Order: sequence, then C-alpha cells, then structure tokens
Amino acid sequence: MTKPRKKRKPAQRNLGNLPDHLERIEQVIEPASITCPCGCGEMVRIGEDRTERLDIVPAQARVIVTIRPKYACPNKDAGVAQAPAPVHLIEGGLPTEGTLAQVAVSKYADHCPLFRQAQIYARSGLDLHRSTLAGWMGRISFHLAPVVDHLFKDIKSSSKLFADETRCPVLDPGRGRTKTGYLWAIARDERPFGGTAPPGVVFCYADGRGGKHATEFLTGFSGTLQVDGYTGYNALTKPGRNSGSVKLAYCWAHARRKLKEVHDRDGSPIAGDGLRRIAEFYKIEAEIRGKPAAERKAVRQEKTKPLIEAFEIWLKTVRSRISAKSRLGDKLSYIAKHMDGLKLFLDDGAIEMDSNVVERTIRPIALNRKNALFAGHDEGGRNWGRIASLIETCKLNDVEPYAYLKATLEAIAAGHPAARIDELMPWNFDRAR
Repeated sequence: MTKPRKKRKPAQRNLGNLPDHLERIEQVIEPASITCPCGCGEMVRIGEDRTERLDIVPAQARVIVTIRPKYACPNKDAGVAQAPAPVHLIEGGLPTEGTLAQVAVSKYADHCPLFRQAQIYARSGLDLHRSTLAGWMGRISFHLAPVVDHLFKDIKSSSKLFADETRCPVLDPGRGRTKTGYLWAIARDERPFGGTAPPGVVFCYADGRGGKHATEFLTGFSGTLQVDGYTGYNALTKPGRNSGSVKLAYCWAHARRKLKEVHDRDGSPIAGDGLRRIAEFYKIEAEIRGKPAAERKAVRQEKTKPLIEAFEIWLKTVRSRISAKSRLGDKLSYIAKHMDGLKLFLDDGAIEMDSNVVERTIRPIALNRKNALFAGHDEGGRNWGRIASLIETCKLNDVEPYAYLKATLEAIAAGHPAARIDELMPWNFDRAR
C-alpha cells in the first residue's frame, strides 16, 4: 500500500506591494478594431482588465529658476516694485532644502558616503565635489543644532535611559593618520513597558572614552541608566553629583555574550548551562514585553526572581571550581561583579533586561564607519552625531527621514520661532503638512 503523498506547503514569495500613494499613470490599450464581425456596428464595452507594474525613474536633478519681475511707474514718479527674494537655508547657494535633505539621508540613513554620491551625481552631468557636499552637511548641522539640543533636553528629562558608545574615526592631519573619537549614544524607549514618552536617541561626539564625557553629556539626568559593563559610567554614581543620583542597570545580553564566546570556542558545558539559564529569563521577558510596568514587575517577582536566585547559587558554585585566571573564570567573574546591576530589573518593571535598545541605534553608525571610513575633523564628528540623531529618532517614531528633514530645514530657513521648537521634534512631524 503506497503512502499518501504529503501536500506541499504553498511557496512563500514576497513579490512586493504597490502602495496607494504612488502616482498611477494609466495606459489604455484599445483593440485594433471594435467593429462587430456580425455587421451590427460597434461593439459595446462590457468591462476591463487592469494590471499594475512598478516603474522606477532614476533620481533626476532639476533647476528651480526664481524670477522676480520688477515694476516701475511709467511716469517715473514712484519707486520700483518687486517681490522679496524667497528665504533659503544657504543664501546664495546652489542647493534647495530638499537637496540638502537628500544628501544627508543618503549619507547617514542609506550609508552612501559623499565621494560615492559625487560619483552618482557626475553620471547626471553634475560636478559636485565631495568637499562641496561636506560643506553642505556642515551648514545643515549648524542650523539643526538647536533642534538636537532640544531633543536631548527632552530625552534627559526621563528617569530611564540607555547609553552606549561606539568608535568614530577622525582624521588627525598633524600625525598623518586617524585618531579615535567616539559617538556616545543616549537613548529613550518606553514602548516595552507602555510608557507615554516618545522614543529618541542623541549621539554626542567626544574625542575620547573617559568617564568625564559621560558625566558631561548626562548633566541634568537622574534615574536609572542601562549600560554595558564599561567602567566609564561609574563616574555618574559618585556621591555629591549635582544632577542627582544615577543607578546603573547592567545588560544581560552582554553577560550572555561572555558565556557564548567561551561556549562557541571551547564547547564548555558550564557555559552552555549558563546560556540555558539566561534563556529562561528571556523567555519570560518575551511574554511580558509591552505590558504595563506594574504587571511586568509582578511577573518578574513571581517567575524570574527564583530563577535569578538559582543562577546566583549556580554561579557561586561553578566559580569555586574554576580558576579565575582561566578564560571561563574571567567571564564568570565579569557576571558576578555586575550582579547587583543585573538584578535591578526585578524591582522595576520600567527597566529592561538588556541595553539592546541603544545597541540597535548604533548599528547604522557602524555601517557608516565601514563605508565612509572616517570623519574629516572633530567638527565633522559632531556633524555626524547631530544629523544621525534626528534620522535615527525619525526611524524610532516611524517618520520618513527625508520628508522630516526637508520640512524642518524649510521651517528653519523661514524663521521658525525658537519658542515653538517643540513642533520640530521628529515625533511631532505631520507629513500631511
């Protein structure tokens, strides 16, 4: 007796979609003749078939010519009438605000460095040197600085933040090579516990990684800061800090990573056991993600806390059997050293288990670093941080970066009042306007 053949699952194909907002250009194709063969006259239309295909026209540069006619009295008894010149962000310059936004988004959101953009424009006959594009980015960074400063002030008003830092190579002409700058990412995201504050991130440039930079950037912040185990953040916990106390919540993803490095390299069963235990914590977190903070805390106290206590006993036991100088012993010592901060999430449903929120925001920085290699100078690093801050905050709030930057630059050029700067925050952007 032959076994019945199993039915194949339908193939999962992603053929794309054609959103409603795209322009539709209708092309009607009529038959060669609609004269009825029977001789009764013309045929009657009874319906139609419609098909849609995606057509992409490569980006096309255009020139906007502004003409301001002059009018004078025919009797020469009065002055000349002429409309005032429209305002622009770069007065007397070539680019419109849309052009500036396009270059910025291509570089900081799509990771296309300026020298490649210059090559792309050259194919259209546009001779725009990389230094010209870099100058434009410096100008918009200058004008966007108050917006980013206000964004940072808003983020630091929260009591739960994330922080991380990543390398930002910068040219150092005096030494004939690059030096290592850093972009410090300060992020807020209350969505995992249903908070009301909109998510955002700001990248602050510094020429080093010392704790003094963390102290400087986080002036005005007090509360819980979720970080990795970098000791530079310890400066924020010192008594007598002017901005108030800061508690450091450490990251279980980093703790897990320590064990995984050993497990992947050595196949350590102890590291494997630790990974399985941490996986149980994350399984519970997945069930309560997006729930109110009070509910998250209750579940953690009931389910996660006993597992953490068992993990601590396990950690103490295995450490007593392993040399602290061994590879595994060193990783276990790291976890034990940060255990107080790793447990902080148990008593506060607004604290996450890890700092993955901020780590996700710095991935585009790493891609830009790979493609563009370095910033031209320290001010270039600051420009990088400012523009990337607004673009990544747009992404966190599901706002299209080009539309936001174009509208914001146009508003600044038109003299948007400083008293209403909150309207320029990415989460307040209304594309319909």
